[in-house]
Amino acid sequence: MRSLIQTAIRLAIGAVLLAWIFHSIFLQEGQQAWAAQGHDWSDLTRAEQWHLAWTHGPGQLWDTLRLVRPDALVLSLVFMGLTVLLGALRWDRVMGGLGLALPVGRCLEISLVAQFFNAFLLGSTGGDFLKAYYAARETHHRKTEAVVTVFVDRLMGLLAMLMFAGLMMLPNIELLRGHRRAALLSFLILGMLGCCLILAGLSFWGGVSRGLPRAREWLRRLPKGDLLERCLDACRQFGKSPGLLSRILGLSMLLNIACVLQIQTLAWGLKLDIPIVHMLLIVPMIICVAALPITPSGLGVRENLYVLTLSAPQIGVEPTHALSLSLLAYAGFLFWSLIGGLFYLGMRRTQHLDQVAHPPPLGAESENEASPP
Repeated sequence: MRSLIQTAIRLAIGAVLLAWIFHSIFLQEGQQAWAAQGHDWSDLTRAEQWHLAWTHGPGQLWDTLRLVRPDALVLSLVFMGLTVLLGALRWDRVMGGLGLALPVGRCLEISLVAQFFNAFLLGSTGGDFLKAYYAARETHHRKTEAVVTVFVDRLMGLLAMLMFAGLMMLPNIELLRGHRRAALLSFLILGMLGCCLILAGLSFWGGVSRGLPRAREWLRRLPKGDLLERCLDACRQFGKSPGLLSRILGLSMLLNIACVLQIQTLAWGLKLDIPIVHMLLIVPMIICVAALPITPSGLGVRENLYVLTLSAPQIGVEPTHALSLSLLAYAGFLFWSLIGGLFYLGMRRTQHLDQVAHPPPLGAESENEASPP
């Protein structure tokens, strides 16, 4: 029940954010259409304004979405698929760091299925838990290490994206000075980067026990304290391999560039004149903020951020076009999520994904004991 309530709240927040941004843009479109006919917008009542906005606005948005060039749309799907592939390769490197052997193709299949679960099913376990549990099934049920690989993969991915956005602030310093919304967003990104660096440092290298000698003893007293300690010890293995962390970070940077190219390709397809140097900053910042657990898949948050940043005078993209850009990018994500759904339907009977979709609680079975197929 708690999980259902949390999901309902996040869905409601996403719906409110989407309704707000659609309504604001439709009002603007309706006002422009009414003024083009030689009428005064202020002569209309509030109800008449809203009726005109929602009568004219959706059609205008659809016309804008149809403007995208088909070749640009296909190329953007290729870049989105490349992000999935690079993400699977990164997870494979992370698993190798803990001695968990899984073929790259298998990592890609599980990553696609996990993306499907994250995008559509919105369950309490989600795609990350599925990745961890299914990896444990194929690596002799080393559940603790499997969970750690998903945590480290997420942490390194977010850290790399935040670092990428921080570096791109330097060539965009003039934009940030004159763009108040982007400047506020950059301060949030720098704060997230600081927190992420602290979390990575504590996870990979520790240091708490030096200031608090009894920290480990207190950790063992917590519920599932032995599992938490094993997770911590597994994380420390990455701190002993700086070369591995560098390779993981390098793959993440390539993934970041693919994310930007996906959005930039769609912008070209919509004939939007946005300098790529601006996109190298704006896209990572939006991805990082949308990754916060506010709404499912960042729905609503992402659309508002694209409109607020790209419609500023310094960039000059019309709100309708900025919203179209965000919706087309999300459509690419859903396309590959549907591919993951096809993998799920094809794999669930032959490779036990039907059981993984509803796994038992972590720790319900022995660490070294496999459940029957």
